[in-house]
Amino acid sequence: MHATDRPPTPLAPDLIARFAQIVGDKYAVTSASDIAPYLTEERNLYHGRSQLVLRPGSTAEVAAICRLASETRTALVPQGGNTGLVGGQTPHHGEVVLSLRRLDRIRDVDTRSNTMTCEAGVVLATAQARAEDADRLFPLSLGAEGSCTIGGNLSTNAGGTAALAYGVARDLALGVEVVLADGRVVNALSKLKKDNTGYDLRDLFIGAEGTLGIITAAVLKLFPRPRSVETAFVAVASPAAALKLLEISRTEAAGTLTSFELIADICVDFCIRHAHSIRAPLTPRPPWCVLMEVSSQRDDARAVIETILTRAMEDGIADDAVIAANLDQRKAFWMLREVISPVQKHEGGSIKHDVSVPVAAVPDFIAEANDAVVRLIPGARPFPFGHLGDGNIHYNVSQPVGADKDAFLARWQEVHDTVHAIVAKHGGSISAEHGIGVMKRDELPQFKDATALAVMRSLKATLDPLNILNPGKVV
Repeated sequence: MHATDRPPTPLAPDLIARFAQIVGDKYAVTSASDIAPYLTEERNLYHGRSQLVLRPGSTAEVAAICRLASETRTALVPQGGNTGLVGGQTPHHGEVVLSLRRLDRIRDVDTRSNTMTCEAGVVLATAQARAEDADRLFPLSLGAEGSCTIGGNLSTNAGGTAALAYGVARDLALGVEVVLADGRVVNALSKLKKDNTGYDLRDLFIGAEGTLGIITAAVLKLFPRPRSVETAFVAVASPAAALKLLEISRTEAAGTLTSFELIADICVDFCIRHAHSIRAPLTPRPPWCVLMEVSSQRDDARAVIETILTRAMEDGIADDAVIAANLDQRKAFWMLREVISPVQKHEGGSIKHDVSVPVAAVPDFIAEANDAVVRLIPGARPFPFGHLGDGNIHYNVSQPVGADKDAFLARWQEVHDTVHAIVAKHGGSISAEHGIGVMKRDELPQFKDATALAVMRSLKATLDPLNILNPGKVV
């Protein structure tokens, strides 16, 4: 246990009452049964504890909570939709949970500036729908978009399936509103694309996982809605062939390639076996496939994707392909991609990695990791999929058939060490889009430049000298 992880002292009843007074008794959760949903996450890896969950309804209430927390040295854990995968949103040592779900207003939609100002608790799918209502696109798209929140997306710098074309969460925010540990509010809700007036505080807080300040609102970028979208499943023999297909696609699509997902056949197999209504897009099933999408402001997406696939077939790079014939088929293609993660639980234990390497290194990384993992645990089933266009592979490993789940999961760190060593060899990152949280905090010094890590710690000490904001996370 790190010194910064010492469990907080229990909250005195009078202090709980003071916090409750800020948000109102209705929004100060003290019942153990009502607190329970805030203490676990979807993979059931982490189980926290807390005496109090606060549900503020405004930035002013968040600021007041932080002022009182600073005065009393009370640790806070900010939480959005509680969909994080690295334990960053869990109160591991009894901290007060600061749930931002009630900060759910969309303050402004400005179609002339192509911006939307959202509070932190706005659900991602709600932001997408509001943009669509205004004939615009907010392109961030994740499997958890029906429950994850804008504040959480920014705090973890979420990526998703459209990052290839539009970038990650950091690239989709122009400005932020942030409450500091002492209750001061940084109002940087700028709609400007050009603002060269000193340090970029926006980027300081995005990706910081609530350790430097609490994001309460953000100005998001909107884009014109595509007028034509075409989606295809493509059969390839290997990740190397998929990489060649990516090169062709980028050349032919001329900026309209919006998604390019690499999927191993084992992923399709698990989906068919464990997810109702999922069907194999291609028969016979290939060893690897690519789910790709082209989106255009003109009515030419079909011609573009056909050109890509024709060239790939002629060059012997693609073995087969199917283009979605209608919206229902397109949704079915994406549904298969979305259920890849949850279906793994039906096959027992799964050790997961969210890594990135240079795009050109993806085939070698997968081959080397597959070989190393199977040598380490004979019968282990590598389960790679993800965003090839970004070099971000979700390299998961399912337990051997019939193995003891607990015994397999007990080797989590061994498998992580093995895979992460290969990531490091290729100049990659051990966290592409999920963050550090507690899961990867102790590994970070092995992979982060020592001076860069020292600067991060200095920033933490400057902005949160009492270490009350999400203590024990990231650094």
